[in-house]
Amino acid sequence: MTKIGHLETWLAQEQAVRAVLSAGVGPGLASALDVAGKTGLEIMQAMLDGLLPYPHIADTMDFCVVEVGHGRAVFQGTPQLKHYNPLGSVHGGWYATLLDSALGCAVQTRLAPGQGYTTAELSVNIVRAASHASGPLRATGTVIHVGRQMATAEARIVGHDGRLYAHATTTCLVFTPQSPA
Repeated sequence: MTKIGHLETWLAQEQAVRAVLSAGVGPGLASALDVAGKTGLEIMQAMLDGLLPYPHIADTMDFCVVEVGHGRAVFQGTPQLKHYNPLGSVHGGWYATLLDSALGCAVQTRLAPGQGYTTAELSVNIVRAASHASGPLRATGTVIHVGRQMATAEARIVGHDGRLYAHATTTCLVFTPQSPA
């Protein structure tokens, strides 16, 4: 596929996902009742289908989940001027948030019903500067290992031309959430 064809495919996929998300329940937090009995992959798929709310951070950072699968999550976003730091480049936090989202959601797709996770460690390497002219960037998170109490994953941010912008690894704690007292 040509670079332009790849770009058009990415933009069309993001537009289709955003249409489903905006027609669905919108941003917010899913209740414990909404996710009860669902695997992490089922929760992520329900969010992607607009049946469960997606997190507000997606609107804040201008990215969205575009694909999920067993042990895999893909997020897409386009850096904008509002994501710049005082030096005039995309803030490292934008990269880190996009990567952390892909990493964590990849881990979530491997969790059993009733399990949760939280990021314990995040290591980010930015290898190329992005700008508002870069176009859409994709972070693909892939699980390396999921155990009873710990999970690890890796992710890469690439442009539609295949160029690497950043990569990361994470360690997540896996737990069973406590019921409110």
